[in-house]
Amino acid sequence: MEIQGKIKKINETQIFGSNGFQKRELVVTINDQYPQTVLVEFVQDKCDILNNYKIGDEVTISINLRGKEWISPEGNTKYFNTIQGRRITKLTTETSITTMPPLPQSENYFENNEDGDLPF
Repeated sequence: MEIQGKIKKINETQIFGSNGFQKRELVVTINDQYPQTVLVEFVQDKCDILNNYKIGDEVTISINLRGKEWISPEGNTKYFNTIQGRRITKLTTETSITTMPPLPQSENYFENNEDGDLPF
C-alpha cells in the first residue's frame, strides 16, 4: 500500500530495551477530500532513511499495516494497529513542456509563383 502527503513532523529515533529496538515516527498530512493526519512508524534500519527528509516535503510512503492482540491480566482483549513505513520517496513536480502554438497555414509559394522565382 502507498500513501501520499506532506510531512508535518519527524521525531527523533527512540531506542527501547536492552536489545536496541529502534523506532522513529513520522507524521504526514494526506490531502484528500477530508485531510487526514497519519502517524507512520519506521523501525530498525529504516529509521535512518528519514534523515534525508524535512518538514514540508511532499512524499510517497510504502506502508504495511500491522496489528496486535493483547489480553490484559483481567482477561480483556484489546487490539492495536500501527502503520509501518517500508520506503519513502519525495514527490517531484513534473516540469511541463511549453509548446509553441501552431503557426498559421501560409500559402504555398510555389503554387502561386508561376515563374519559378524563389523568394531568396
